[in-house]
Amino acid sequence: MLASMFVVGGIDSLRNAEKKVERAKPVTDKIADVAKKVAPSAPVPTDAATLIRVNGAIHVAAGLALATGKAPRLASLVLAATMVPTTAGGHRFWEESDPAMRANQRVHFFKNVSMLGGLLLAAVDTAGKPGLAWRAKHAAGDVRKSASKTAKGITP
Repeated sequence: MLASMFVVGGIDSLRNAEKKVERAKPVTDKIADVAKKVAPSAPVPTDAATLIRVNGAIHVAAGLALATGKAPRLASLVLAATMVPTTAGGHRFWEESDPAMRANQRVHFFKNVSMLGGLLLAAVDTAGKPGLAWRAKHAAGDVRKSASKTAKGITP
């Protein structure tokens, strides 16, 4: 269910990127500047419409991966990483002068914040299986217990 919004929204971004450029441009310009500084020779797109489409493609691919259970933790993490620029680019309610638009954008902003929380939970969910940190901690405890018993002359 969490993935559905990303698939639908991603398809919309792929189809209607031009309609989103004006609202997203302040954020896409910053992303393009950072990309140029971090990887000056990399062929990173800098125009807003292309960045919106790239983000949409990421949402569709990661959303489908999450929905189908293919690498759900990685997909959730990727989607969570895209939520910050998506939300900042699309729902800057503090810039709206019309009270109705301000309220609408505020609702969408906090909806995205809520979805980010769900994605972070999904990214750390181990589906009932112990995670790597838990396994390491308990393995170390088992080694200590075994060493203690051995030192006391008790065979494990």
